[in-house]
Amino acid sequence: MRSLLIALSLLLFPPLAAAWNAAGHRLTATIAWQQLSPASRKFIAAVLARHPEHERWVARARSEEAGAIFAEAATWPDDIRNDPRFFDDPRDTPTDLLPGFPDMARHKRWHYVDVDSHGRVVDGEADRQIERLSGLLRSTRKKEQISYALPWLLHLVADIHQPLHVGHHDDEGGNAIEIENPFNKRLPFSSLHLYWDDLPGPPWLRGTRLEKNAQRLLDDHPPPTPGTVAQWRAESHALLASAYPTAAGSLLPVITEDFNRQAHAIANRRIVDAGYRLGWLLEANIGARVSRETP
Repeated sequence: MRSLLIALSLLLFPPLAAAWNAAGHRLTATIAWQQLSPASRKFIAAVLARHPEHERWVARARSEEAGAIFAEAATWPDDIRNDPRFFDDPRDTPTDLLPGFPDMARHKRWHYVDVDSHGRVVDGEADRQIERLSGLLRSTRKKEQISYALPWLLHLVADIHQPLHVGHHDDEGGNAIEIENPFNKRLPFSSLHLYWDDLPGPPWLRGTRLEKNAQRLLDDHPPPTPGTVAQWRAESHALLASAYPTAAGSLLPVITEDFNRQAHAIANRRIVDAGYRLGWLLEANIGARVSRETP
């Protein structure tokens, strides 16, 4: 009977490989927004207003405030996973190119970096794409490319700070590990990866509650060292030792109270680190660009 319940739960709520959920990405973006100068904020608002999805972001945020749109844009690379206008590369036939998009691929391999036991990359492109998109944001003159690159960069900096997004290749970054979670009545059985993705809070977190939660995280944690993309990746990889529950449940590894508390503490710290570093990265690239292009 117990195994049947687990099977039904996993059938109804399949474990999806994503990243931090929408709350995690909005929290990261909200913290990053606070690190930006007024000139950089103005530039970013204009960039996002040119993106083909801008109207959808306004509708979802229920606001035209630039910081709210910025936070909503950070979730876009996950949103397109279920959007039929886009395709899975290289498996699917490319879909029609729509105005404002350089390509219509979902780029699922951009979201993670799988490593071996020595920390060597064996799959995924998150670190490389952060470097590439940063350079594009700094140098390209094509407005369409800037509008496309920015939401991806917002998203991927948060992704690389999630420990299981620099995970073990042999278990698909925890997606192949099933766990029992007594702290989630809606989803008592899930993949380990999904458990970590949902730690930042409910995916509908927006508005005043989002801002209060971001401020609480900032109050509770000092700024990190800036570091490099390679160091961000190494930090997440080092946290893998603490990312797997060891207590045995009735049939699966179980999330205990101590593990749950520690996992939330790690997730909160990583969200703060990602937010500060994203803000600093954008300010370095966009601030220099704004200064260069201002008469």
